[in-house]
Amino acid sequence: MKKFVALLLALAMVFALCACGNSNSAAPKQDDAAESSQPSDNASDNASENQSAADLSALKVGFIFLHDENSTYDLNFMNAAKEACETLGVESVFKTNIPEDQSCYEAAAELADAGCNIVFADSFGHEDYIIQAAKEFPEVQFCHSTGTKAHTEGLDNYHNAFASIYEGRYLAGVAAGLKLNEMIDNGDFAAEDAKIGYVGAFTYAEVVSGYTSFFLGARSVCPTATMEVTFTGSWYDETAEKEAANKLIANGCKLVSQHADSMGAPTACETAGVPNVSYNGSTISACPNTFIVSSRIDWAPYYEFVINAVANGETIPADWTGTLATGSVVLTEVNEAAAAAGTADKIAEVKAALEAGTIHVFDTANFTVGGETLTSYMADVDTDANYEADTEVILDGYFHESEMRSAPYFDLRIDGITLLDEAY
Repeated sequence: MKKFVALLLALAMVFALCACGNSNSAAPKQDDAAESSQPSDNASDNASENQSAADLSALKVGFIFLHDENSTYDLNFMNAAKEACETLGVESVFKTNIPEDQSCYEAAAELADAGCNIVFADSFGHEDYIIQAAKEFPEVQFCHSTGTKAHTEGLDNYHNAFASIYEGRYLAGVAAGLKLNEMIDNGDFAAEDAKIGYVGAFTYAEVVSGYTSFFLGARSVCPTATMEVTFTGSWYDETAEKEAANKLIANGCKLVSQHADSMGAPTACETAGVPNVSYNGSTISACPNTFIVSSRIDWAPYYEFVINAVANGETIPADWTGTLATGSVVLTEVNEAAAAAGTADKIAEVKAALEAGTIHVFDTANFTVGGETLTSYMADVDTDANYEADTEVILDGYFHESEMRSAPYFDLRIDGITLLDEAY
């Protein structure tokens, strides 16, 4: 009976919304199964309108995090979750240090049993367990960041989300390239020795897309740049990440960046006096002399969008992709003490070009694979156990990343980047 009454109330709110002539819904239109949804540029305005149109106070939202606030990755999600829930006035429940195993399903089930209307999870390896929970609790909406299977699972209550962070990585790479140029001009090393080091967690497409876009950004201003990448086999291992950074520095890398979640690499750079471009937030307090800039995904727009959609009885797309324009891809302020002169202005210039579509990060004119310029590439967009290619992703002269689904699928090994090892 309670569920029936709640349904009637929800329908009443939807009809009232329509009667008022509100045409500014924040929900992107549902695209074909193989396409991700792009949020509107006025998502913040829409969120405010929807907030006043529904009783958000009745909602309860659960969050599952891989680690705790000591992880820069998870802290970024936590801050966004707090911001969204405080802005909208909804109750939230956090579960931290949830591994990528059956305990994730247990955490999701506990949140559903506790009355959560929405459950968010933040790590790639959580996906299968969140899908398991979604099948068991069809009345709850489950949203998984970085996942790949929502558009093929076909569940009304399971959704994936990501953002075009490769654009943020590219902008951070521009800052790195400018720093290399400054050091070359200062006589610190020759142009042909402009080697970047990169600490990665795994050789997943998400990481490959990230380090490749970073490298292409650096090379767009420092054409002699090369890069070495080493992997830790873990999202969060401070000791391994510090050792990896030190190995790269010992190999002659003049600047280091990373896709790993601890302070290991940044602090190694600070100790060695090597410039660092971090990820998921500023490290300036611990690394004032070497931190240049950081890119990150701001998850608050997505959280607010989903919460409003549930409150208003609106459809949540299977895939949602945030962008620079929606405020989902952001950079920290440039640390002028470590960055090259003019870095902030150059970042602003390139950002405007990316938003205008006059620059594409993965323009095939700007990289080769095995010495060849690519005109076609079939990517594994519809993820399967064998990682079989299924979708053409090079169109109009560039690789269309995060447009066929939200999570990255760029997995090309381009020339100029050397992998020192592999870690899956």
